[in-house]
Amino acid sequence: MALKHLCTILILTCAVPACHRSAPPMPAEEERDAFSVTRWTDKTELFAEYPALAVGETSRFAIHLTRLDSFKPLKEGRVEVHLRSGRGAAEVFRVDRPSRPGIFGVDVKPAQAGKRELVIVLGAAGLEDQHHVGEVDVHANADAARAAAGEGGDDAAGISFLKEQQWSLDFATAVVNEQAVRESMRVPAELEARPGGAADVVAPIDGRLTRVLDVPLGSGVSRGQELARLLPPPTIPGDLPQLQRARAEAQSVLALAVRDRGRAERLTTAGAAPEKRLDEARSAEEQATARLSAAEASLAQYNTARTGGATDAEGLFIIRAPVSGVMARRDAATGANVTAGTILFRVVDTSQIHVVGQVPEAEAARARLVTAAEIDVPGHGNRVPAGRLASVGKVLDPQSRTLPITFVFDNRPFGFPVGQAVFLHLLMDATSPRPVVPAAAVVDDAGRPIVFVQRKGETFERRAVTLGARTGDVVQIVDGVKPGDRVVTKGAYLVRLASLSTSVPAHGHVH
Repeated sequence: MALKHLCTILILTCAVPACHRSAPPMPAEEERDAFSVTRWTDKTELFAEYPALAVGETSRFAIHLTRLDSFKPLKEGRVEVHLRSGRGAAEVFRVDRPSRPGIFGVDVKPAQAGKRELVIVLGAAGLEDQHHVGEVDVHANADAARAAAGEGGDDAAGISFLKEQQWSLDFATAVVNEQAVRESMRVPAELEARPGGAADVVAPIDGRLTRVLDVPLGSGVSRGQELARLLPPPTIPGDLPQLQRARAEAQSVLALAVRDRGRAERLTTAGAAPEKRLDEARSAEEQATARLSAAEASLAQYNTARTGGATDAEGLFIIRAPVSGVMARRDAATGANVTAGTILFRVVDTSQIHVVGQVPEAEAARARLVTAAEIDVPGHGNRVPAGRLASVGKVLDPQSRTLPITFVFDNRPFGFPVGQAVFLHLLMDATSPRPVVPAAAVVDDAGRPIVFVQRKGETFERRAVTLGARTGDVVQIVDGVKPGDRVVTKGAYLVRLASLSTSVPAHGHVH
């Protein structure tokens, strides 16, 4: 692409002088061709070349007009040259269309000598503008005008980059202004669950899941909410006769205890036995009842496990959510057999999360200066504040050679998924106001940063600069430019190529 642009520059460099050679000679005017002016408004850029003015003499103004919203030539419209004075009506000279895109040739033939205010007025569809050039002299005759032209030599030469070249390439300029910059650093990061904000729900013992709540992934659950029911295996899962015998024995013991308790009640009532005898009989009956209940429960549990039933048998374990959040993992299924420690669910709190950035080892010292950050989430659009700075790591990761930096982020308004890869723009304290330029304006020239300052419409100057703090797309300039300078923001590298060319385009235009 750079080679293509260089070829375009060389073609234009050769083509423009050829245009000059093919134009008809205008000796009287060429001798007076000494002045040029460049002006900017917020709408257009004016670059005009014109000879010294003389009464009764026709002076050709070559007026170049560039739209500042696109930095392309004005292709249509009316241009007027006003010579104003305080002693009557202004002299107005006009042309209704450009001779070529962006270039308007206006013939100016003043009728009165003296000092005049030169104003160039533009009128086009949807665009009205004026450029107040300043005071000019209208001389009494051509000899006086030629003498004045000889005294008005051009300033020091610079890099020539003609309007035809600018218009044909991706080119733009901007005015340098002062701005306080909050230096930033862009690092990769990840949205992570905070400590205690994620929990794996595991099976507490071996058993069969008799019921699992239907909670889809991503659905919210509350702390303490039931998620599943687990039926543990019977104590002796393979010996049904033994369980039946245990129940029969318990029934016999209970029957005996009931009869003994009845006998003790009668003896106590008759006064033949102490109250203690009745208390012992009642206690024996209660123990026998409990033994029978346990035997029946074991037998029922065995039957449920054997048949795969899902009834609410005694001994069920109810598994609940340990934290509030969303269901991030669900490996449980009704009827499945699980072993103790098996992960059944994973619940993650996505409301309060951590944003963990990875600062490169080379920038580890700057990480100590970070006071805030913004999160750049792919597809979200605008950056969002990262929240409170929680910690800056003190130990480098041995594999990635990065330092972790963590922010506490309130995710409730956004609902970003935990685990998403993002970028963190780490922000330091703001600097004092200094000149700033777009980062694209800075060109590397043999290891030294430079910018190109537009002195006039087609003349540029190379400036070595000292760079300061940078944030986003702008960079502070510690030394090299001042507020009000106009620097090249698009096409700076092409201007540099033009400065290296040994073939310099002829200065000036004849139209």
